[in-house]
Parts: sequence; structure tokens; C-alpha cells
Amino acid sequence: MAGVVHNPASGELFHAARGSGAYLGKRRLAVLEEPDSSGALVATGLSYEPDRRRQQFEVLGHVLPLARDIRRIGAASLDLAFVAAGRFDAYYEWGLRPWDMAAGSLLVSEAGGIVGGLDGARAGREMLIAASPAFYESLEAVLAG
Repeated sequence: MAGVVHNPASGELFHAARGSGAYLGKRRLAVLEEPDSSGALVATGLSYEPDRRRQQFEVLGHVLPLARDIRRIGAASLDLAFVAAGRFDAYYEWGLRPWDMAAGSLLVSEAGGIVGGLDGARAGREMLIAASPAFYESLEAVLAG
């Protein structure tokens, strides 16, 4: 299994192969071990549907105490690549399709992170959480509410 995420704005090419690690060009990637003392840099996405977006903002309110800031790139694949590269501490979103998360999830896993859903479920349309092993459980607990 292999995955590639291209950032057209910067020209960066992230790539991973199962069992071989994750890379940005020739540089091996690793998730951040744990958030900085001021909190985690967390990325998420928002729906175009007003009712769903309202729910997402409610959930975001529960995440804020763990976060020093929130990021929204608008492309799940890049959010996941940035977790793998240690640029973000974590990413979560629900409503994703397989093509939104496949390559990026492999990048995070191969960079030493955890990708999953709520309550031990696999990542999927209901929820995708990606973070370092040290932060994953804290974020999952808040998202499970």
C-alpha cells in the first residue's frame, strides 16, 4: 500500500509506503511526540451545510481547552500530511470520504501517529482522529463527549 499527497501551493510531495515510513521528499517524517505546554495545534474541517456546521462548532468548543490554536486548510489530505510532518499536533473531522483520508492516514501511521475513530472504531465517515500516541486519547475523549 502506498499513498501520495501533493501540495500544489508549495510544490511539496508527501509520500508513504506501508512498512517503509513517511517522507516529504527524501526527509523522513515523524509526528510530534506531544503538544507544546501551551496546548495543541489542532486542525479540523467544516461542512458546507449550516446545521452540520453548527454542530461542528459546538464540538470545537469542547476541543478548545486542549488547543493553543485551530487550523483549517480545507483539504483533509493536507491536514493529515501536516500531522505526519509534525506541523500540527492533531486533526479530526467527520463526514470524510475514503479518498479524503486514505493517503493522509497512511502518512500519519507511517510517521508514528495513530489514526482512528471514536471508542476504538476505525477511522471513517463518522469520525477520523489523527494524532501522536501521547495526544490521541485526550482528543478522542473530548470528541466522544
